[in-house]
Amino acid sequence: MTENEKKLLQAKHRLEEAQARNRQKERKARTRRLIQEGAILEKACPQVTSVTVEDLEDYLKQAFGHSG
Repeated sequence: MTENEKKLLQAKHRLEEAQARNRQKERKARTRRLIQEGAILEKACPQVTSVTVEDLEDYLKQAFGHSG
């Protein structure tokens, strides 16, 4: 393997690692947002803790006119 090939391979690995870090950051940000939104929903409507996830989803779809 030539020096240029080694450098190219190293650059490729650095790029892949950077992309993996970005994906992890995005996942953590999404998880945090979902937790915060769930907490807001529970605070605004405490009764949601006593219904199933499916029933909650159906209710919210009906309430906001979303079919999909």
